[in-house]
Amino acid sequence: MGFITAGDFKKGITFVMDDTVQVIVDFQHVKPGKGAAFVRTKIKNIMTGGIIEKTFNPNEKFETAHIERKKMEYSYNDGDLYYFMDQETYDMVPISKDMVDEALKFIKENMVCEIAFFRGIPFSVTPENFVELEVVDCEPGIPGATAQPGTKQATLETGFTLQVPLFVNKGDKIRVDTRSGEYMSRI
Repeated sequence: MGFITAGDFKKGITFVMDDTVQVIVDFQHVKPGKGAAFVRTKIKNIMTGGIIEKTFNPNEKFETAHIERKKMEYSYNDGDLYYFMDQETYDMVPISKDMVDEALKFIKENMVCEIAFFRGIPFSVTPENFVELEVVDCEPGIPGATAQPGTKQATLETGFTLQVPLFVNKGDKIRVDTRSGEYMSRI
């Protein structure tokens, strides 16, 4: 278990404050002409997603947060619990709907996600950067529209809606960038 001082804060560093894990979103070391130096930060609670601005004395010490990340396969849901299987031990880990909600736009059963844990407790679910999903609803495609500009709205099998090129049809499988929610290509 390591420690870090506020003077060593950089973007992306995780640390423990008030029994919660925070990640540095933005920081600025301030050395005023008069008075003591301080570190102005924007920190995000990685358990709740809440962002706050806070200033620290550069000598303040915090425990560094060790985040464990595992690739796990989404198996099924039962009410508000979503079960992910550890691919090494085959253990099932239940995760609440509010924690999985954002990822559900892009995942379906048997897809692999990255689950982040702090002290054995899961707190985030991240789908692969690119996923392949089927279009279940959209206006009919326009034949020969591959070079024609313009987009239309499509609904994927997960219920997520996005803009796709005019030539995409219901039943097509498409590749989606989960970081931006954008159409990448038809498969």
